[in-house]
Amino acid sequence: MTNIPEVKLGIIAVSRDCFPMTLSEKRRKAVVAACTKKGLGIFEAKTVVENETDAQKAVDEVKKAGCNSLVVFLGNFGPETPETLIARWFEGPVMYAAAAEDSGKDLFGGRGDAYCGMLNCSYNLGLRKIKAVIPGYPVGEPKDIAAMIVDFVPVARALLGIANLKIITFGPRPQDFLACNAPIKGLYDIGVEIEENSELDLLVSYRAHKDDKRIAALVKEMGKELGGGNQYPEILPRMAQFEITLLDWAEAHKGSRDYVAFANKCWPAFCSEFGFVPCYVNSRLASRGIPVSCEVDIYGALSEYIGACVSNDAVTLLDINNTVPSDLYASGIKAKYKKYTLSDVFMGFHCGNTPICKLKKEKNTGLKYQLIMNRGLEGGKKPDVTRGTLEGDILSGDITFFRLHAAPDGKLQAYIAQGEVLPVPTGSFGGIGVFAIPEMGRFYRYVLIEKCFPHHGGVAFGRHGRALFTVFNYLGTQDIAFNQPKGMLYKKENPF
Repeated sequence: MTNIPEVKLGIIAVSRDCFPMTLSEKRRKAVVAACTKKGLGIFEAKTVVENETDAQKAVDEVKKAGCNSLVVFLGNFGPETPETLIARWFEGPVMYAAAAEDSGKDLFGGRGDAYCGMLNCSYNLGLRKIKAVIPGYPVGEPKDIAAMIVDFVPVARALLGIANLKIITFGPRPQDFLACNAPIKGLYDIGVEIEENSELDLLVSYRAHKDDKRIAALVKEMGKELGGGNQYPEILPRMAQFEITLLDWAEAHKGSRDYVAFANKCWPAFCSEFGFVPCYVNSRLASRGIPVSCEVDIYGALSEYIGACVSNDAVTLLDINNTVPSDLYASGIKAKYKKYTLSDVFMGFHCGNTPICKLKKEKNTGLKYQLIMNRGLEGGKKPDVTRGTLEGDILSGDITFFRLHAAPDGKLQAYIAQGEVLPVPTGSFGGIGVFAIPEMGRFYRYVLIEKCFPHHGGVAFGRHGRALFTVFNYLGTQDIAFNQPKGMLYKKENPF
């Protein structure tokens, strides 16, 4: 993963001047030791903050140490003004946590009251409109605080990435995909830059890369990656030329930003003018943390990027595509996966953008052609310009289906649904899998349809709902939906 931040943690302890500073120091050291046990490196600022001067000194200390993410630790009640100013001056993701009391045998000199201090801290953050990450229960013993810090790392990675992200688009969006709308004010609100370009700009740049000396080596790399699935080796030079074009554009256009994601038009004119579909190249870049969303889906690209940061792994963007036929459900799912009803399962699909590392290693996995585009552009005849998809069944295992999106009124909203890909053969084309999400039928109706979400969703491999929720909440997303369990009604769900 070459396009996501590396989190460098620091910790600052704070102390109210009417409590022993040594209490915060001792408890801070214990937290650092607990982090070390978990294999988590964290820089320990020696300055304990009692006042604003201390706060400035401590912030300078962690910045000089190269920290880009910070834990402010209330070892006792804490000084509410200086401790909150730390987050303003640090200018990076900050988590606040507080110490539980050590022992019932020492509740005179050894009592810290950080449980109380955390309340004042949060109030002061609110008064100053300072954003911070506060865990679900932010008070604990050293091992508990260390666990909170472990959970903070993927959140910090995503927040650092978002703050330094530029989304580069080549459009416009296809006429019949207005659902992937992108009112861009929501991007600016969360600090993401955007550069919108014409599909012609991309074509001109692509042609300028003809006979690039790097193509041959990249073709060899692609052939090795595809192995026996390399059904169309003759189009690899075109695809290598395109990959180099995108990477060069990113380097030349990212400007002040450190990270990029793409949202590109990929049909129908693309196929005719470039001579292939770009899916395989998109999959390769996604495997390196550079999402390339389909159909100029700008918020799809943003969602994928956040998923890559949170999971520190390759992600994909899929259509919430088709129902599982009842005969397939009866023969391959019902008896073996009894907790899932027919409406809990569906097929997630896209033409061929899922990284090869997330596809099953089977005979039918490999470079193919886009069947639907072939019908429209080539009349169902022998494929030529519609070749270039990476197809196969998606690996089984835990997943998180999610999306951050601007609603029709421009306000940010999101959903997160954890589930799994079942090891059930799809018998279909594209990058595709049988997905199972508890209460998916109700979620489909009362979240996806009711709240006007488009058909594209980001897929992170593993269960990352906790971190994603924290990130979306930190970004100020007012509506974060999830697949509610049976008996918990959605706002507009008919109770009868």
